[in-house]
Amino acid sequence: MKKIKLDIVGLSYSQTQSGAYALVLGEVNGRRRLPIIIGGFEAQAIAIEIEKMTPTRPLTHDLFKSFALSFGINIQEVIIYNLIDGIFYAKLVCSDGKKTMEIDARTSDAIALAVRFECPIHTYEFILSTAGIMIEGNDFVFLENMEGTPADEKVVESSVNYASMSDDELKDKLQQALSEEAYEKAVKIRDELSRRKSS
Repeated sequence: MKKIKLDIVGLSYSQTQSGAYALVLGEVNGRRRLPIIIGGFEAQAIAIEIEKMTPTRPLTHDLFKSFALSFGINIQEVIIYNLIDGIFYAKLVCSDGKKTMEIDARTSDAIALAVRFECPIHTYEFILSTAGIMIEGNDFVFLENMEGTPADEKVVESSVNYASMSDDELKDKLQQALSEEAYEKAVKIRDELSRRKSS
């Protein structure tokens, strides 16, 4: 299967879920975006490295990097290889120069390590076509209907009752969510609109 390279294009506080963040990965040389809901600690670990901040004591991901490098192990790439029931699955491709191994990891941890090892992040076409968002000009167009919300952990449903809103209200809310980069909220609204079209 052909791999698609991704870059980190955004990290924002979740508008619908307390303590959660939306990590947005973008297709290199493409217009698709892959939003992933992650926890606050993982978001902090990614943000600290992106901003090149130095914590007073090593974070868990910094410790992992120091440990790995001490034994001559390097992470060559991170692959987001599956999406099941709204949960992304990732693996680290590691090498000591002689042997290459793949290690299963939570997607948020894998990306926190990818920024530390400065290694590429890849995924496959079926994941981008299932859970991706296409950017067209200043607008977003959702791709194929997803089975669940893209998430590292299961996302608790929002208390907002989208089923009681009209189509026009939902479309307005969708545009507002996209302009605020509240991707997980936008996915829920999109799913409600898709459900109505199919019924």
